[in-house]
Amino acid sequence: MIHLQNLTKIYAARGSYTVVADNITTTFPDGRAVALLGRNGAGKSTLLEMIAGTRSPTSGQILSSGQISWPVGFAGSFHPDLTGAQNVRFVARIYGADTEATMAFVEDFSELGQHFFQPFRSYSAGMRSRLAFGVSMALPFDTYLIDEVTSVGDASFRAKSMAYLETRMKTAGAIMVSHSTPMIRRICDAGVILERGRLTYYEDLEEAIARHDRNMGVA
Repeated sequence: MIHLQNLTKIYAARGSYTVVADNITTTFPDGRAVALLGRNGAGKSTLLEMIAGTRSPTSGQILSSGQISWPVGFAGSFHPDLTGAQNVRFVARIYGADTEATMAFVEDFSELGQHFFQPFRSYSAGMRSRLAFGVSMALPFDTYLIDEVTSVGDASFRAKSMAYLETRMKTAGAIMVSHSTPMIRRICDAGVILERGRLTYYEDLEEAIARHDRNMGVA
């Protein structure tokens, strides 16, 4: 369960204000994969970062039970001078996971070959994404935060990644941001819409998609 209590996030710049979250109070229930919908610039990624704990709200609080992932596929926390393997080992230790099992899974899943044992700073953007997605899938979280991960790797790797993510959804929940409606329908079973700082929860995913399309002038 993730509960937002009077959550407010305001950005001030050059005398103007942008309200991302306007005193939001809502609950993301356990075990549901929820699509987070909204216009470009509405603040969807910022909201995910606040839920992940990597960005602070202006006021209010976020209460949760269970373990919440960092945004799936996020590679910004890896140390550039460590190898991929060393970074994976470090993350596994932080989360109390079996280091050898985690390393073996990520090495196989990421398909990096010998690059897995080379410094992270030498990785291309695609290689970094592969490693990051592999680490995200290696660790069992209660809720996965997913922000536009459909571009990870080539078509074969994307298909494998989404299939494994679907497997994870059998025992966990998620909050997912994606511009791909087919991907949302594949992963999610409920929706929320972030519009002008307000968050509206829809138990029915199709109702959320239809409302979002109307907001965007599509339907």
